[in-house]
Amino acid sequence: MCGIVGYFGREIAGKEAIEMLKNLEYRGYDSWGISIKQKNGFFTLKKVGKISQAKIPKLPKAKIAILHSRWATHGNVTAINAHPHFSNNGKIVVVHNGIIENYQELKEKLKKEGFRFKTQTDTEVIPNILQKNLGTKKATKQDLLLAMAKTVRELEGNYALLIMHKDVDAIFAARKGSPLLAGIDKSGNAFFASDISAFLKHTNDTIFFNDGELAVADCSGISFSDFALKPIKKHAKKIALNISQLDKQGYPHYMIKEIMEQRETVKEAITQNDEKIMDLAKAINESFGSYLIGCGTAGRVALAGTYLFSKIARKHVNFTVASEFPNYIDFIKNKSLVIAISQSGETADTLEAIWAAKKKNAKIMAIINSPGTTMERLSDYVLPVRVGIEKSVASTKAATGQIAILALLAYASVGKLKEGKHRLFHISDAINEMLTDKLLDKTKELAKRIKKNHSIYIIGRGLNYPIALESAIKLQEIGYIHAEGFAAGELKHGPLALIEKNTPCIAFVSEDENKKDILSNAMEVKARGGFIIGIAPKNNEIFNYWIKVPDEKDLTMLINLIPIQLLAYYLGVEKGHDVDYPRNLAKCCTVK
Repeated sequence: MCGIVGYFGREIAGKEAIEMLKNLEYRGYDSWGISIKQKNGFFTLKKVGKISQAKIPKLPKAKIAILHSRWATHGNVTAINAHPHFSNNGKIVVVHNGIIENYQELKEKLKKEGFRFKTQTDTEVIPNILQKNLGTKKATKQDLLLAMAKTVRELEGNYALLIMHKDVDAIFAARKGSPLLAGIDKSGNAFFASDISAFLKHTNDTIFFNDGELAVADCSGISFSDFALKPIKKHAKKIALNISQLDKQGYPHYMIKEIMEQRETVKEAITQNDEKIMDLAKAINESFGSYLIGCGTAGRVALAGTYLFSKIARKHVNFTVASEFPNYIDFIKNKSLVIAISQSGETADTLEAIWAAKKKNAKIMAIINSPGTTMERLSDYVLPVRVGIEKSVASTKAATGQIAILALLAYASVGKLKEGKHRLFHISDAINEMLTDKLLDKTKELAKRIKKNHSIYIIGRGLNYPIALESAIKLQEIGYIHAEGFAAGELKHGPLALIEKNTPCIAFVSEDENKKDILSNAMEVKARGGFIIGIAPKNNEIFNYWIKVPDEKDLTMLINLIPIQLLAYYLGVEKGHDVDYPRNLAKCCTVK
């Protein structure tokens, strides 16, 4: 879960290369580093902290450079552990995303052969294995390719690698399991990155790595091969993304910008080709069991999807957290359909679940926001969420876009696509009308009121139960508060013991068949001193605090999530947190 960048081409200022890395900060922000290839070696700078907050010294101009922003998995957050990492002889430098699972075994073998290690990372074994495999002679491009092919066979785990050697004017790259792509601009300059947003300012002509592929960028362009060095012909694909979404556009943080963009993004998500939607709905109807899977927020969206299919289509769809899905693999048949949900399209646990399903010959449908990803290439059917680049670690607009698409599929599966689109376009208008200064001020006031509380509980029934679970994630991610979501009927089976005087409890009270029961549950909390926050179309005397939302019947769950996103945001701001890059978390979870 790190950001990596490589550049080969005309002389480019180090500062501009740093800007490319800043665009990947959401992938890792514990520490960062850059190595610039010069005539007699490397200029390297490594720092702890966020690159966006760093004072960057004047950097030498560079034709070849690799950069890295780290989310620590092995070793403490220190400048020594920051990437890039060097071989013992100082001739090889590496940046790495992923985990080398057998690094301890490799490290011990290298130590016995006299290699020394300065860091606590798994990455440091890579340049030293390369040094060993190259030998002592002056390296050539072909030598390094042969050594890399031998090295990757020794590595276990997932990785994306960028490598430079003192003797060779080139960047070498390898991918197995972790995202990596290349870009070429009109002048023939080559870029490598873990996400297109790194080099989108320069080009959107993109080449995606598959697992088991190597690449070399030098003065002749970019060439690809497999790990056996068999050449592979690959072609660039134009990726349509809006570069303006890399900027905050006047907002103080990406998170609030992306929350406010939901005025339009729900509409963008459901503006899909009707024929394609009906084909996908047909695939769901004809499957021998459909399974919705996802991790974190995408997992809660997947659970919400089961309720939407039940309510709208009267159809049973299974749900499993993606990391647990391999434990249910015996239920998967060759006519089963796995519907994988992900913002990044590179979530490691979801990809592992997909591979497990493919081994059983199941079909895969992906609902993803990022184009050209591994998940897209592994899937039989793909539905792009199309809400644009989401840079804040906490997912907001992608989540509501995913819910909207699942609702659309539910309607389509019973021949009501036109009705579904009409309802969802109406909801988009309702969100636009709801996201006013009045709502922002209301949630900001609530954040100030509860910021000193240590715990908060969220309850919902029916369609609002998965929203209660997702609300807890948002408050955990950004507010750093102990937050738990419950099916409201479960309160009396344990959680009520946690209620103390003034304990905040958010209750989702929609105008549906669950209204009387959820109000009764909220009263149980209030009777024990709880502070009841009602998210509801109508006020009620049980509420200590009321946030009004539109009544959208079966689709109110989509509306209800937005005030909680705002509350999490303002709670984080009130507490002085970095709301875009919360502690211990990263946007794209490429490790298990």
